[in-house]
Amino acid sequence: MSTDIKHLTERIKARILEYEGHVVPHSTGVVLTVGDGIARVSGLSGAVLGEKLQFSGGASGIAFNLNEDTVGAVVLGDTRAVKEGDRVTSTGEVLQVPVGASLVGRVVNSLGEPVDGRGPVHSTETRPVESPSPGISERQPVRTPLHTGLKAIDSMVPIGRGQRELIIGDRETGKTSIAIDAIVNQKGTGVICVYVAIGVKASSVARTVQALRDAGAMDHTIVVSAPSSEPAPMQYLAPFSGCAMAEYFMYRGGDTLVVYDDLVRHAMAYRAMSLLLRRPPGREAYPGDIFYLHSRLLERSAKLADALGGGSMTALPIAQTLAGDISAYIPTNIISITDGQIYLESDLFFAGVRPAINVGLSVSRVGGSAQTAGMRKVAGRLRLELAQYRELAAFARFATDLDRSTRRRLVRGERIVEVLKQPRFRPMPVEHQVAVIYAAVSGYLDRVPVRAVRRFEDEFIDFLVREHPEVVKAIQAGDVAGPLDRALSEFDKHFVSEREEPY
Repeated sequence: MSTDIKHLTERIKARILEYEGHVVPHSTGVVLTVGDGIARVSGLSGAVLGEKLQFSGGASGIAFNLNEDTVGAVVLGDTRAVKEGDRVTSTGEVLQVPVGASLVGRVVNSLGEPVDGRGPVHSTETRPVESPSPGISERQPVRTPLHTGLKAIDSMVPIGRGQRELIIGDRETGKTSIAIDAIVNQKGTGVICVYVAIGVKASSVARTVQALRDAGAMDHTIVVSAPSSEPAPMQYLAPFSGCAMAEYFMYRGGDTLVVYDDLVRHAMAYRAMSLLLRRPPGREAYPGDIFYLHSRLLERSAKLADALGGGSMTALPIAQTLAGDISAYIPTNIISITDGQIYLESDLFFAGVRPAINVGLSVSRVGGSAQTAGMRKVAGRLRLELAQYRELAAFARFATDLDRSTRRRLVRGERIVEVLKQPRFRPMPVEHQVAVIYAAVSGYLDRVPVRAVRRFEDEFIDFLVREHPEVVKAIQAGDVAGPLDRALSEFDKHFVSEREEPY
């Protein structure tokens, strides 16, 4: 018996000596007040800024304000689960969200919890919602195009993989439609898309999800939903969670596209939180770090160096303006952070020009570096012709007699505008875009009536695919003028339409 006790004692001593555990200190506190998604907590002497907190009712939160006697915490999830007198425990961790391929095709909230009624998300990996952006040495230049399928954008405001391109304009001008078209066009390219809806109606999110599903785009898309019915902390967290989900694929060598719809409402949610936390208000009552809020989000988009896998994360933030005021506080902040903007104009939209892109105010600071060789050869002429047309059209309304050169530019400009119109959810391969744009800027449409331009475009693309697939391959290789001139000359003989004397 004594031998057994001695043997057992030795085993216990060995286990004790082998134990390498460490003690994690946790501080606790008590909820003093709670409301509007904000809790004031007494205690938590060891809490640090941004630390994840756990409430006894099951909800989680983040330590946002560290005051002398209290901690201001934002409550995530259902705020009704938090009551005065509840116990709060610091976790010693930062907030993380589930990531991985299991989220693709799902609709989740800001915490990565599914809200589409299709069961739980089986993810074994997580990432912090906030993490440092890649340094200069960890990046490489943006040169690979990310095609949206929209002729007006891929030709005049090209987007590269790793770029941050702002979509800006008044409400109901087609901002979300451009972002959704870009997501739809990534089908079959291997690009994983994340669409973040911030502060919109839940019914609008449902319509967007259905549109993606109808287009077959949900197979490569994650939707992060933080509708207007959610409290401000959940709306604040949504873009950071979506960014973390996209980062997972980027750091594994994949290409991702993230849409933040929209960052003006995100700033409003952050302002509401900050005012409830008694942070000092600044311009328009926004807190002083509102610029830093969006810069630390958008700077995480990058084209990584080859040593890190060469992955990319492209950001398409959306900002809504009031009465076309792009010089407002939040829009100018975001413009200064991004690599260009696509400005949508209300007058063009209501005139039927969709996408309603204002060529003069829209710019991509990556430019031709993010275009194929074929598109680069036709895009310069397109932008010049369109800019001249816009300028001449404003004066031509008051003129009674126009010279031949002016009439020619007006006629060609009208056809170019018609060519650049594009229905929603109808993205076009870049080779077909080059073919149609070349026909417009080279004068092949000058004698075609404006009402017949769309039919000319459809029939010419069908003619190329059916009769001259070698031309499409030539465009892919960068050979544009010769093959297209021959194809257009042949097609023009067969295209049936009444002709106009243009000049």
